[in-house]
Amino acid sequence: MDPINLLDQLRSVGVPAQRGRASAIRQLVLQASAPIVARALGYHDKTTTRLVTAAGGTWSRYAPGDHSRWPGRTLLLRAGGRFNRRMAETDIDLGVVTAPSGVLVLGMASWTDHWPQLGRPLSERASAAASTGGGHVHDSMCEMVAVPAAGDRPLMVRASTTASPFDGGPTLAVLEIDLGLPWAGTTGNEPIILGDLPVDRCGMVLGDALALDSWTGDGHPSTDGLADVTYWGGYAEAAHLQFGGELILQHGSQVRGWLDLPLDDAEKLVDTLNDWEGDEQGRGVMVAIDEHTDFHRFNRTSWTHPLQIGAIEVAGCPVLGINWDSGDHSMRHRGERRFGQVYPVTLQPGPKDQTTMRWTIPPYAPGHDGTD
Repeated sequence: MDPINLLDQLRSVGVPAQRGRASAIRQLVLQASAPIVARALGYHDKTTTRLVTAAGGTWSRYAPGDHSRWPGRTLLLRAGGRFNRRMAETDIDLGVVTAPSGVLVLGMASWTDHWPQLGRPLSERASAAASTGGGHVHDSMCEMVAVPAAGDRPLMVRASTTASPFDGGPTLAVLEIDLGLPWAGTTGNEPIILGDLPVDRCGMVLGDALALDSWTGDGHPSTDGLADVTYWGGYAEAAHLQFGGELILQHGSQVRGWLDLPLDDAEKLVDTLNDWEGDEQGRGVMVAIDEHTDFHRFNRTSWTHPLQIGAIEVAGCPVLGINWDSGDHSMRHRGERRFGQVYPVTLQPGPKDQTTMRWTIPPYAPGHDGTD
């Protein structure tokens, strides 16, 4: 029996399928990891991550897909034309961001668009923190660090990496941003502690505070009327023979699909693929549609980046999105703030006595992942 027939039968006997489906998904994410449930049901990782958070779960042990990394000790990193310098694996140039408002923000991608729902926009809260020299802002599930920054020049971003305990591939260890302002700290150059941040399973964003007020997250309508459609599963090749679709690489996994489709065409194609049966038992493929939001655009630009980092433009400003390998997140950062998995953000002197913001994620230590 396929899902459509089952849905019709549930409705025919008066079962409210929509509410039942939501309850079932909440139960599933308490028993299996959010990425697994998302991939199996055709939801985005962010949707199921929000459900598991709302349901009070912390299950995050398993990461689907092929997590093999790029071999060797040298990476050639590119994103938006800025990732163009070959460097050792432990020293990586991530390009630039700008902060024309004079305030730079590092925050959680899942909740960037939720600040107004808590009473005040992101930029207002960030400006208040930056006016005191910088600080950590936390309200409900939303978190960020905001600092003053030069508004008249590009701000260089760089990182160092460490080997992931999950698969040995490179993962972010230190993120540094040159703020374009003279160092005004202590004479002994001691770091100034701003607070700490968890690693958001759905990624982090780095950009201008005012620009991020216009950030569109998962669930927002498409900003350009376009969407991407992908499908996968045991019958994907059979579906490809009938419907086509290019091969798309997503963080080491391969799916089929189409990019930049008009939204109406994308929705019709999704309906067609959902109705398609690959065999006499009604089995088909898993299908996902991603409307062009800022959240999806930064995810998409990170699909082929070794560190899952993507650069996009938001409100005319270059913004950096930092994704996280789900396997590494499960081993090192599960539970996030609720389990004490938070990491310090500091100000300290950088090149030419300029101020640098640094986010430091220590190496993995077994037994310090929030579990017994």
